[in-house]
Amino acid sequence: MDVFLERCAGLDVHQASIVCCVLIGAPGRKPQKLLRSFGTTTRDLEALRAWLAEHGVTHVGMESTGVYWKPVYAVLEGHVDLTVGNAHHIKNVPGRKTDVKDAEWIAQLVRHGLVAKSFVPPPAIRDLREMVRHRRTLIETRTAVRNRVLKLLEGANVKLSGVASDIFGVSGMAMLEALAAGTTNASEMAGLARGRMRSKHAALEAALQGRMGEHQCFLLGMHLRNLKAIGQDLETLDVRIGIQLEPYQAQHQLLTQIPGVDWVTAASIIAEIGTDMDVFASARRLAAWAGVAPGNYESAGKPKGAGTRRGNVFLKSALFAAASAAVRTKGSYYRDKYNRLRARRGPVRAVMAIAHKLLVAAFHMLSTGEAFRDLGEGYLDQVARKRSTSKLVQRLTNLGYDVMLVPKAA
Repeated sequence: MDVFLERCAGLDVHQASIVCCVLIGAPGRKPQKLLRSFGTTTRDLEALRAWLAEHGVTHVGMESTGVYWKPVYAVLEGHVDLTVGNAHHIKNVPGRKTDVKDAEWIAQLVRHGLVAKSFVPPPAIRDLREMVRHRRTLIETRTAVRNRVLKLLEGANVKLSGVASDIFGVSGMAMLEALAAGTTNASEMAGLARGRMRSKHAALEAALQGRMGEHQCFLLGMHLRNLKAIGQDLETLDVRIGIQLEPYQAQHQLLTQIPGVDWVTAASIIAEIGTDMDVFASARRLAAWAGVAPGNYESAGKPKGAGTRRGNVFLKSALFAAASAAVRTKGSYYRDKYNRLRARRGPVRAVMAIAHKLLVAAFHMLSTGEAFRDLGEGYLDQVARKRSTSKLVQRLTNLGYDVMLVPKAA
């Protein structure tokens, strides 16, 4: 195999230790191999950086396993050319599994240019990504706490969720706080309803006549305090995310023009893929990386069905949620395309196809800076009409006729 690098290194990264293998040698000659182990504290990582600089190492490769590679990347960034490879792509030969062998194997792959770089965004985007992902974690935690509240109410035979569409709204939270405080008068609690909920006073009174024990009131109060704290954290985090998005306001506003893409989804897209689309080269590569592109599986010359791969689960789930909203936008191209695909492929695959199209639109908007332009609900009919006309004209031409198309008078 051809040798592309004369001075490179491979790192086998663990939680408490790093094994480094440096290969030095010109093409066509057996390289000199240097091995050394380091810790993972900041001081040890700086020592690793100094040792690599001492030997003139220009390229370093490591696996993207867990989160252990992140501090190593942060210390070495800007000093050497870093390659964070997919662990499945650079798996070692079976039967030769040691830390030293792993580091040497990675170094050999880097030396011969056989490791593809994983996408690692710049520091500012990485900071935004951590905050946006933490926001998703808070939303999931809030949902889990709400489910615990619903389970607790059902155990006490409080049927509030059967009357109120959202028991965590203003009226519902007032009633829940009254229940947690030990209030037993159902009519008094039903009187806490606000707005249109007041018309349901009789139904609310019947639903609130449960049997809340002392321990259940205690647990309910604990859950409500958790929900309040999570809500405050979300408000604070949204402000910080907005500050972090200030350098990307133009791109963020562009993305919110896409149907189904709201403020949070646009922030998630920027946090996951950044704003420089040159790193992905094409919309197809971006879709494959995100995991929203169709799978490719062929055997014996016959293509077979294959689902989407895992990809970036954070971006994939955000796009899926945005697509679910986009297909409900009346008069849009995405709604018409979804309805056509759903009849043949089912609703889930149809929504995933729309998620793919949303990401393609985002790629072109970030690449060119152009505003979003909806093709419209009748676009597919126009395409089908043009395709059918061309086929019929070609068929008549092959039969020896000269065809001239004249539009029918209205």
